Formats: sequence, structure tokens, C-alpha cells
Amino acid sequence: MDRSPAFGSTTTPGTSSTNTNAKVESAAMAAHQATDRIADSATTKVDQLSGTAHRAVNRTADAVASATDWAATIPEQAKQVQARFTESACTAIRAKPLQTVAGTLIVGYLLGRLARL
Repeated sequence: MDRSPAFGSTTTPGTSSTNTNAKVESAAMAAHQATDRIADSATTKVDQLSGTAHRAVNRTADAVASATDWAATIPEQAKQVQARFTESACTAIRAKPLQTVAGTLIVGYLLGRLARL
């Protein structure tokens, strides 16, 4: 089979493959550049999302630390309330001991009656 150029063709042998190679190289370069742009864009987006996630985690950690500090003060506050209540009750009993005992007996009697119903 003869591989001579077609009738009226002005290309020389080997020029066609050079043009094809140049086109392939050009397409490969364009694809490479497009891939680089996509990778750069993806990296930027991932960095932005990562920063957002870090900020959210930091805000959550701050909120948890604040809640923990608040919860740690509750037992001390409960002790203080109990101490004030006890002191108030002792003061009332010292001021009127007979009325306190009589009131306690009446309340106990009424609770006993209610329990039987």
C-alpha cells in the first residue's frame, strides 16, 4: 500500500504527525492548567471550610467551659443557701421555742391524719 500524500496535498511526510503532537501537547497543557486551577480552587474552599469548622469548635469549647464553670459553683451556692436556712430556722426556734414545738406537733398530727385517708 502506498502512503504517498493525496493528490494535490502540499504537506510533506512527517508534518502531519508534528501538527498532531503539537495539538496533543497543547490539549494536555490546557488540561493540566485546568486541573491546577480546580485544585487551587478546591484548596481555597477546603481552607475556608476548615477555618469555619475551627471557629465553630472554639466557640463550642468556650461555651462548654463557661457552662462547666457555672455548674462548678452550684454546690457552693447550695451550701450557702442551706447554711442561711439553718441559721434562720435556729433563730426562729430560739425566739419562740414553745410556739415552734406546738406548731410542729400540730403539723405532725395533721400529716398523720392525712396519711390514714
